[in-house]
Amino acid sequence: MDNAPIGIFDSGLGGLTVARAVIDKLPDEHIIYLGDTANTPYGPKPIATVREHTLAGLDELASRGVKALVIACNTATAAAVSDARERYWIDAGIPVIEVITPAARAAVNATRNRRIGVIGTEATIRSEAYSSALAAVPGLELHARACPRFVEFVEAGITHGPDLESVAREYLVPLKSAGVDTLVLGCTHYPLLTGVIGRVMGEGVTLVTSSEATANVTYNELVDRDMLHVPLGPGERQEHLFLTTEAEGAFPQLARRFLGPEVQQVHHVDVDSHGGGRRGRTATGWN
Repeated sequence: MDNAPIGIFDSGLGGLTVARAVIDKLPDEHIIYLGDTANTPYGPKPIATVREHTLAGLDELASRGVKALVIACNTATAAAVSDARERYWIDAGIPVIEVITPAARAAVNATRNRRIGVIGTEATIRSEAYSSALAAVPGLELHARACPRFVEFVEAGITHGPDLESVAREYLVPLKSAGVDTLVLGCTHYPLLTGVIGRVMGEGVTLVTSSEATANVTYNELVDRDMLHVPLGPGERQEHLFLTTEAEGAFPQLARRFLGPEVQQVHHVDVDSHGGGRRGRTATGWN
């Protein structure tokens, strides 16, 4: 047994979809979530910049004694997972779990006609991370498309409406026309838009998110390593810690809306993306 927390990192709000799945799958575990809201969105940024921000955020979580790290961001995974696994898993013995491989596996299991669509940020699509993850699957036809404005809508708390649907049709109609029967939501912000995405793609298209599959991988890693938290007693409830890199903003309100009552307080922390790890004072609370 290991009562240390699980660290979950994302560029902003999107990783809350992964946090929700992990909390549901592992209700006894303590979660520390860090959203790099000061630097979101990651999608338009150069890969080297995303790598710096990601490793700095993971350093912050590692400094808090986490027993596992979940990179709950496709762009961050594409930019930094190899470096993260060397730095934390190989050098420090902290398992590093990412979101691309679980989603790719789920898509292969779901497709019937072997035509899979992938939507993601510009950086994720440009990295061809999903193409690499699916390269060994014979007879697969992959159609990828960047949907950069989706993150902007989610970070603004907009999950429906005519403007969003117009943008969704612009992005998704070419994938629907290509005949994909499975669509990977290759950004953890996108599951918050499944209503409009499903409306545009139609009922015959399976939407695949990484959240549930990533939570399953996290569960299996902890079980295999005998690292599960000691079970909570009757009536006990785990309290989770939420951190952001932006001192002001709508994250607390939106996090409670998207995740629920698990979000009690949100704390601000300064993270140095050049030196890595924490700088300045300890995080202070917002009510």
